[in-house]
Amino acid sequence: MEPLKITTFQAYLFWENTEKNLSNLGLRLSSLQTSTDVIILPEMFNTGFTMNVEKCSEEVGGTTMKWMLEQAQKFNCVVTGSLIIKEDDLYYNRLIWMRPDGSYDQYNKHHLFSLSGEEKIFTAGNQNITLELKGWKIRPLICYDLRFPGWSRNHAPYYDILLYIASWPDSRIEHWQKLIPARAIENQSFVIAVNRVGYDGNEVYHSGGSMCLSPTGEVVYYKPESEDLYTFTIYPKDLISAREKFPFLEDADSFTIKNS
Repeated sequence: MEPLKITTFQAYLFWENTEKNLSNLGLRLSSLQTSTDVIILPEMFNTGFTMNVEKCSEEVGGTTMKWMLEQAQKFNCVVTGSLIIKEDDLYYNRLIWMRPDGSYDQYNKHHLFSLSGEEKIFTAGNQNITLELKGWKIRPLICYDLRFPGWSRNHAPYYDILLYIASWPDSRIEHWQKLIPARAIENQSFVIAVNRVGYDGNEVYHSGGSMCLSPTGEVVYYKPESEDLYTFTIYPKDLISAREKFPFLEDADSFTIKNS
């Protein structure tokens, strides 16, 4: 494992306007003054969190994925975030992990947000994935997944980073602020959580609160309220030290989740 440079983009999003979002995100990213290993964008970064799939969905390899590849090549790093993908007449809230060479991995959101009717429109994913970057093992999840600790539970072979991208409203921001530290401590991993800011088309306000916490729950980065493009570095020694000092994962219950 090597030190990992991470760029989080807590972005203001324009409602259901892919062209404007990609233009604005690209313009803001052009101000990056440092190299990075990964750029992390919020949930549905190209449209905002919407159920309007007829207007906002794209096919695999569409406009937004092409834009992600362009950015990955421009900055020679991974670019990740989620968008609405239509595939075989089904709709997915899909995280894309785009590499500069054009290869990518994907994760379909497992827990669909019933308060907004997401489960009536989207198809849930049923498989966790583990990604690797510079020796780090990364588990990507999306927004509502944060509330379900069994889905993110760290089992051998252990992941090192738990990544959440979100469109988490200010009305429940206290839950966000409490659940993220819990996930870091119980899984003895870094947790990186990237939210959006501003009002969406339903007048729901998002206050950000993007953060990175260490495996012991210490704050590496935290930003409420305003749009923020920020790069920081995490170090293997902090992960190794925490797990050696407190080998709690070895005593954890062993279980698997059966998907219906």
